[in-house]
Amino acid sequence: MIRTTLAAAAILAAAPAFADPVPYALDASHSQIIFSYDHLGYSTTYGMFSGFEGTINFDEDDPANSSVSVSMPITMMFTGWEKRDEHFLSADFFNASSDAAADEARNTVSFESTSIEVTGEDTALITGDLTMNGVTQSVVLDTTLNQQGTHPQQGKPWLGFDATTTILRSDFGVGAFAPFVSDEVEIVISIEAGTDAA
Repeated sequence: MIRTTLAAAAILAAAPAFADPVPYALDASHSQIIFSYDHLGYSTTYGMFSGFEGTINFDEDDPANSSVSVSMPITMMFTGWEKRDEHFLSADFFNASSDAAADEARNTVSFESTSIEVTGEDTALITGDLTMNGVTQSVVLDTTLNQQGTHPQQGKPWLGFDATTTILRSDFGVGAFAPFVSDEVEIVISIEAGTDAA
């Protein structure tokens, strides 16, 4: 019995210690979400979101144990034409308010991961809840880890990811003028995040 206990203790002592996921704060200055959609078959219109807040809890030993939480104000959407931006914020689409405190749920776009399926050395499918216009739908982000290392200027651990997905805007209650203006919206995401560690 004593030998068995000692052997078990030796095995546990020799086993590698697994650390908890490390929190990385999003670098809003180097993170973008670009969306595009077909306009009446004549052109492709592009827009962008900025003003991110969020955290990536990254588990290097077990990436599937990682998680992502991101949010941004809908009023930070930019398409390059002021009247179109105003239209998107009107009652035809998001019915957003310039006063973010007026209706935080409606004025905020957020994503909370629910599971991660590792598909390759640097790739994964991240499933999560996307909330937009007060509606929550499950989406899957096809994700690539671009780089993990020490940021040459910040001197801190740093991550960089790209991801893509396609959504139906009508699923989120912003389906005006579909299908003439495409219901499908393609989304391209590129983000950086760093730790507080020096």
